[in-house]
Amino acid sequence: MKNKHFLFLFLLIICNTITSAQDVNLFEKKELIVSEDTLRYRILYPENFDVEKTYPLVLFLHGAGERGNDNEKQLTHGSALFLDQNNRTKYPAIVIMPQCAIDDYWAQVEVDRSNYPVQFDFQFEKGPTKAMGLVLRLLDDFQKEKFVNKNQIYAMGLSMGGMGTYELLARNPDRFAAAIAICGAGDPKYVANYAKKIPVWAFHGAKDNVVDPLRSMEMVTALLNMEAFPRLTLYDFANHNSWDSAFAEPELLPWLFSNAINQE
Repeated sequence: MKNKHFLFLFLLIICNTITSAQDVNLFEKKELIVSEDTLRYRILYPENFDVEKTYPLVLFLHGAGERGNDNEKQLTHGSALFLDQNNRTKYPAIVIMPQCAIDDYWAQVEVDRSNYPVQFDFQFEKGPTKAMGLVLRLLDDFQKEKFVNKNQIYAMGLSMGGMGTYELLARNPDRFAAAIAICGAGDPKYVANYAKKIPVWAFHGAKDNVVDPLRSMEMVTALLNMEAFPRLTLYDFANHNSWDSAFAEPELLPWLFSNAINQE
């Protein structure tokens, strides 16, 4: 009987693993090639996708650990949120998850890892990195598609992707309807570009020893000083991985998709 019990658990784990792999494959592999540069990305279309209809678009930027060129690692965190059947049913949307090259970064920033928390010197004025430039080009291409709802384009990201999210808002303040930045950081000087235009929800772990939680608080404070009304969720129990808790927030997607540009 005991052996049968373990066999059942083993088969259950195998089945769940196979199912998860099949679900991840719903994110189609794509590439954007501009001159000699390539941006690899995965895209999830809504169920029963119809080019004659319009859908919200969510851009999700991964963290530094998922950089590479396999066009797979960027699905490690966040893909399950959008593959969840309830979420797919309630919030039919196009989800794009690009992958940053191993030697690049979403945000224009010098990173010093000699001490922890990591130190960041943001250099927005230098212009976008190659990876960010390709993401902006990809967004330009999708914004031309008739099936994309131009009033419901959203940015999300974690860690390095949270930094990229803040930079996206500063560089494209008229494009996004709302944004979520998890354990990120940014240059507060540039929040004026989007403070009054884009609702922001920031998440961070109070015990984060990689990206100092004060970095998120700095961005939120800058937004408040611009008379914006950001959301901030600080988890007292979390270290750098505050994304699992953020993804589990029942109001996360309802809040995100409730925002739209030019909404009365």
